[in-house]
Amino acid sequence: MNIEEQVELLMQGADYGDEELQKNMARELRERLLGAEKENRPLRVYCGYDPTSTDLHLGHTISMRKLRQFQDLGHEVTFLIGNYTALVGDPSDKNKARPVLTQEQVAENAKTYAEQAFRVLDRGKTKVRYNGEWLGELSLVDLIRLGQNFTVQQFLARENFAKRLDKGEPIYLHETFYALMQGYDAAAMQTDVQVGGSDQLFNIIVAGRKLQEALGQKPLVGIITGILPGTDGVQRMSKSTGNIVPINTGADDMFGKLMSVPDSAMGIYMRLVTRFSPREIEQIEKDVASGALHPRDAKMKMAKEITSIFYTDEESAAAQEHFVKTFQQKEIPDEMPEYELLAGQAVVDVILAAGMVESKSKARQLIDQKGVRLDGEVLERGDAVFPHPGVLQVGKRRFLRVK
Repeated sequence: MNIEEQVELLMQGADYGDEELQKNMARELRERLLGAEKENRPLRVYCGYDPTSTDLHLGHTISMRKLRQFQDLGHEVTFLIGNYTALVGDPSDKNKARPVLTQEQVAENAKTYAEQAFRVLDRGKTKVRYNGEWLGELSLVDLIRLGQNFTVQQFLARENFAKRLDKGEPIYLHETFYALMQGYDAAAMQTDVQVGGSDQLFNIIVAGRKLQEALGQKPLVGIITGILPGTDGVQRMSKSTGNIVPINTGADDMFGKLMSVPDSAMGIYMRLVTRFSPREIEQIEKDVASGALHPRDAKMKMAKEITSIFYTDEESAAAQEHFVKTFQQKEIPDEMPEYELLAGQAVVDVILAAGMVESKSKARQLIDQKGVRLDGEVLERGDAVFPHPGVLQVGKRRFLRVK
């Protein structure tokens, strides 16, 4: 890839909530990539993960997918386990204070994090570190000096804090430490690029960059990714809402949950979680819009791709086959009209003769839209000889038993 193609890939799925900021970050990323190429060194890239629970879901892996893209381009990636930041709890996406975890709880949760991450990241190219290495060494004087770089107003202006303030709900002093601690992570590792979700915008763009400048470093480039909606297609993927796609429950379960995602959310899933290039995604969306690709088949493609990231290609293919069979069994009614197949009849002739559509042109239109299936398999050509007896599905609700 040339530099422009790299920038396009690495900024795919980015969400800053501000077009000017996004342009600035893309420009700075381009400059960093050019500089690294000139100096013949990899960029130092990281993302931090607080082990506040034991299992990861698909929403957690968005930043890992971005880290993997950097790895594949030859850069140095650190998977940072926030064993100290987890003690405080990130207030960024919360409307109330998180419960404070014990060191024992954090250590237990952290055991599974890296292993789960290696289902996305290249194990041989990933550095795993714990931010207790440097945060545990900070003194009270050090914390005071870090705090001198920020105002209380900056914290109170954050949306979630402002809402709590308006409601008269408490904002605890220790919650303001979190951004300082995460910003110091970036400085301690002399980071070039930090990846994080859009809920981390303040921690990365404000705290991280500001502390690096204060400590004489060049401020990092923040790659801020969008937030993955859950299987409902609306709310953020979260255990508390029950709309998650776990990564540890098996290929069949993952594939099935992905197929339940609304069509409207397919674009963001493809951009945030798949290995598809910007060009591939653009082509899929064009094909769906033109009717050349049925949305259901596009979703199958997406589900198979995502499942194959976390399981083998064989397991992903088997999960798709299992889903198709299960879905067909659910969809097929117990009773349906029957039709006696005549020798040499074409697909479109059977559809018309059985009265499933009013004209040949309508039959051809449905076939072009991938809306005609025989025993679950899409029939691509209307002029082809009808393949074999079975259950013919035309559109969503019309079924015919061909004998």
